[in-house]
Amino acid sequence: MCRIITVANQKGGVGKSSTALNLGYALGQQGKKVALLDLDPQASLTVCFGVENHERLETTICTLIDSVLKDEELPPKDSYTVSKGNVDLIPCNIGLSAIEDSLKEEVGSEQTIASIIAEFENYDYVIIDTSPSLGLLTINALTASDGVIITVSPQFLSAVGINLLLKTIDKVKKRVNRRLEITGILMTMCDTRTGLHRDISDSIKSSYGDTIKIFNTQIPSSTKVGEANLNRKSVIEYSPQNKASLAYIEFSKEVMSCE
Repeated sequence: MCRIITVANQKGGVGKSSTALNLGYALGQQGKKVALLDLDPQASLTVCFGVENHERLETTICTLIDSVLKDEELPPKDSYTVSKGNVDLIPCNIGLSAIEDSLKEEVGSEQTIASIIAEFENYDYVIIDTSPSLGLLTINALTASDGVIITVSPQFLSAVGINLLLKTIDKVKKRVNRRLEITGILMTMCDTRTGLHRDISDSIKSSYGDTIKIFNTQIPSSTKVGEANLNRKSVIEYSPQNKASLAYIEFSKEVMSCE
């Protein structure tokens, strides 16, 4: 059975795209068939996956959404997926911003992504990267998903934004997607030597640890992650023995244990 997971936080710069990419890559290494869906108009996941000239792509998630809104058949899957081993990417570009405006005019538009992902039943996992907002694209992702991974960096504003996201998740669960659950909170870009990290980590555990899973794995801060993004690779592919690479592999095992 395909498991659909959204990576979310309305705060930018908390490692959503890196987490989606490296989680997908780590799951693929362990023999899972994975689809990555880039639902952020900034297209960070698409770029870091290694897609060249993504602004010129003829078929992206924008095309698929447009087809659904026009009640047209979706194009063949091989026309819009980019593959690396066991991992396929459904890319996007800046055109996704305009598509979000179109969604606002459609009745039941929050189900659009769910109807597209219905075509992905041969995958073990679909990982959705979202924009730093709680707009219709993120609502679509949550409506299509079984679980949500909330990425949080050890910064005050990153942690503060969790409450609003939790309210949105609760509304989606109550109104349109009963199966939606919070898979857990993942701490990213961690420097365990600092007092700030300890304070934020303790605050998150005390505030949410009784009701939400806090992943044991924490993703350490590493310049290799930025270098990997610059070289359009996952950090696991770029520097397999790096501390962040090893952490993402352990994190993927935690995610699999949540099934």
